[in-house]
Amino acid sequence: MSFHTETTLAGYARAAVDLRIRMAEAADTVTGQAYVRQLLAGRLDAIPNHAGQATTNEDVVDTVGRAIKAAWAHGDSFVLAPAMTAIVAAAAEALDLTGDLLTAEAAPCDTGVLFLPEPIYHRRPTGTVAAVGALTWTLATVHSGQQFWLICAYSPLHDPDDPNAANVRRTLATAPHLRANLGPYLLNDFDCLPIAQPIPTAPDTPPVDDADLDWQSAPDGRYVITDDGMRTQVATAILYAFWRIQAQPITVAAKPPLDRPARRRAARASLVHDTRVVMLRRTSPVGEPGDGEAKWHYRVRFVVKGHWRRLHDQNGQPYRIWIHAYIKGPDGAPLLHGEKVAVLAR
Repeated sequence: MSFHTETTLAGYARAAVDLRIRMAEAADTVTGQAYVRQLLAGRLDAIPNHAGQATTNEDVVDTVGRAIKAAWAHGDSFVLAPAMTAIVAAAAEALDLTGDLLTAEAAPCDTGVLFLPEPIYHRRPTGTVAAVGALTWTLATVHSGQQFWLICAYSPLHDPDDPNAANVRRTLATAPHLRANLGPYLLNDFDCLPIAQPIPTAPDTPPVDDADLDWQSAPDGRYVITDDGMRTQVATAILYAFWRIQAQPITVAAKPPLDRPARRRAARASLVHDTRVVMLRRTSPVGEPGDGEAKWHYRVRFVVKGHWRRLHDQNGQPYRIWIHAYIKGPDGAPLLHGEKVAVLAR
């Protein structure tokens, strides 16, 4: 149950439904709730306003847990086409929301789930690397009336390229009863994005002792964002970049049909199952299988990072070659890169 085996838009919609059902079920389990509590405990203790306030911590844990369940069960589904991953990642890396005032209309909906079939990788100051394979957001309101989005980032547990997921799988192999109660994604980060309030800058990256460094190699050819130098939290930057880009004329959100068995599974789980696959707009439709090679017609240029291409020789033996970074797209089209990401201009 993943996007790795799907190659069609209908397959993406089917995978999104199955993954969301599993995640909504896991959010209700004792194991899933304990995992959220354990993850948030260290983060909340590091915040002066929360240190030593157990009741407040429990309130936060309960709020996050309910928001996670609401996003997976009732939010709108979006799938980012792999060809869009580099564009969103580059926009996120250049993003600076410090001091901005956002309105509730900045998001395409109040509650939603964004799937990244080709994850974006996040390197923390300690050197560890974790994939961002899904993001959820939920509109929330505190007692004072202040509104904000609770943003959560998740790592795909079965990502073969994620060193963090590999460590988790080895740990869970010794406790199969725990693995059975966890979903296909694991929560690894969260952030609060205020509405109608100036957005604070990301906290300075604290110095890390050499003894705490655990440098992990990032997958070849994948986009990696580091905390160092980011002016906006990584999870928020990726999601906000997606919000802005999906609303631009360069993209189209296709609504693929869902097969009957998947519709039934969604209905039994009381799941909102409309899924939109966000991709670069084409000037001509893609042919169905058997109609010849599908032709992409980009209206923008973007940078494709250097990556390894896996091939097989005439004897069937695998090998790989290095493809250097290059600019893809028609000559003269707008270039989406670095600080000049046009879709983020105000």
